Amino acid sequence: MLSHPSTRYRALPAVDIPDRQWPARTLTQAPVWLSTDLRDGNQALFEPMNRERKLRLFHELVRIGFKEIEVGFPSASRTDYEIVRHLIDADLIPADVTPMVITQLREDLIEATVRSVAGARRVIVHFYNAIAPAWREIVFNMRVPEIIAMVERHIGLLRTLTAAHPETEWILQYSPETFCMAELDVSLAVCNAAIRAWDAGPQRPMIVNLPTTVEVSTPNVFADQIEWMDRRLERREHIVLSVHPHNDRGTGVACAEQAMLAGAQRVEGCLFGNGERSGNLDVVTLALNLYTQGIAPGLDFSDIAAVARIAEECTALPIHPRHPYVGDLVFTAFSGSHQDAIAKGFAAQDPDGPWRVPYLPIDPHDLGRTYDSIVRVNSQSGKGGIAFLLQRDHGVVMPRRMQVEFSAIVQAQADASETELTSEQIWALFEKTYLAPSLAPDGVPAASGRTADGRSDGVPRAYTYRRHRLYECEEGQGMELEFYAPDGSVHVRQGAGNGPIAAAVAALALPLRIDSYEERSLGSGADASAIAIVETAWPGVPGSRFGVGRHANIVTASILAVLSAATRYGTDAARPS
Repeated sequence: MLSHPSTRYRALPAVDIPDRQWPARTLTQAPVWLSTDLRDGNQALFEPMNRERKLRLFHELVRIGFKEIEVGFPSASRTDYEIVRHLIDADLIPADVTPMVITQLREDLIEATVRSVAGARRVIVHFYNAIAPAWREIVFNMRVPEIIAMVERHIGLLRTLTAAHPETEWILQYSPETFCMAELDVSLAVCNAAIRAWDAGPQRPMIVNLPTTVEVSTPNVFADQIEWMDRRLERREHIVLSVHPHNDRGTGVACAEQAMLAGAQRVEGCLFGNGERSGNLDVVTLALNLYTQGIAPGLDFSDIAAVARIAEECTALPIHPRHPYVGDLVFTAFSGSHQDAIAKGFAAQDPDGPWRVPYLPIDPHDLGRTYDSIVRVNSQSGKGGIAFLLQRDHGVVMPRRMQVEFSAIVQAQADASETELTSEQIWALFEKTYLAPSLAPDGVPAASGRTADGRSDGVPRAYTYRRHRLYECEEGQGMELEFYAPDGSVHVRQGAGNGPIAAAVAALALPLRIDSYEERSLGSGADASAIAIVETAWPGVPGSRFGVGRHANIVTASILAVLSAATRYGTDAARPS
């Protein structure tokens, strides 16, 4: 029974450090970051990333600012091998970014690994082998001296192979897998043997990476283990001490933070904590934790929603709505007392002073988020009720982030009228917000700044559709789009892209970015109309905006959705060039 102590499990013994230093230290700088999204994160996916998604995520990691990226297991995966060669041969790795490749301690795998990265400017070769008692005794049936000899022999082979490629700067990373469960004297003996075998020094850089392969202790015990090793590793001044926390106990971030206090200089993890079992270290959470303590993380998460969308698309893993910093609901308060405190905090906040808004550990604007949905008068049923009425009465199924956006609009209307809104009133507000501005009946809409005889009345209102024509072109699909601008003037523009939405955006000549697209049928039968929903972003404008189009033709509905979104950024931001 879980209500009683179990004799099947034992806590790790305490580490004997009477004068431990890490509890009294304060973090002052970010670590060296290593992203293992493409390797450790990828192998944990139900459906591993293909070449296209891996390359897309690699370029996003570079854009974010990672200087070390584990690109794969090329000796064990043909896809990884081809991607690594493509990155090197096409010169796609920036000069300040170092790729890392991993291999087990086997001669044929090491030889294939060196071939996969030959010709790179600089590369980290990552060796690993398990050293904890259960693995030594159950999996490998090896004694500690045999493990040390195996490590020395294979590092010697790597030195021989890499000596034939002096054009590349070779860095060895050695990971004693299962370090957190091994005896410290065994870990130290194996790591020091690796350091000597590589001959680590000023011209032979080396990383010693200590993982919590499976979390089995509290974070303070891991910090003690790191400080114990930090004090005893040979040639310490030539070693970068790294950690690779997993999250089996839900304390991966805490392990990393305390390990840094204990001497770790480098941290490995995945953007949003993807990884086997309960995941790897969540790099976004750790980096933004540092940011809230006044420490520059060295990674660009100023548009966290865009990073999240790319990660979700590449990994096919959804991000929880309550995920720290990035979840769709983390800046939404439903409690009345929380709402009151937040509202008072915003009223008192000095724009140039320290951030002091209750219940918000970080300014959402720093992450490209908005304040629109932070304070909600109703409980969870407010947003859910609005979505339910629109779906039940009008067949409109809104994406979750659109629910948050539109519920804030509904709430503002409810506060202004001081009455409860009916389903009909909510639908009228939906039409006014998303649908009314974009379609011109017979090409002469009053809503677009046109008088009944088609002349401009000079009042900026909306981007309004008149007609379009699609054609094939080299880019994929071309479009001739005729529309009214917000000032009522008529434009006929050409654009091209990989589909009608991209072609429409190109024809508008606006810096509009499409982040997501959904289409659905309203009703059934030959007369059914289609609804298209786009989520968009605009340079310099925090957060995103949704646009909606409704038409019997899905392509036309998609164009209307783009025009709807462009209009919603306002005529000052959305102006044709």
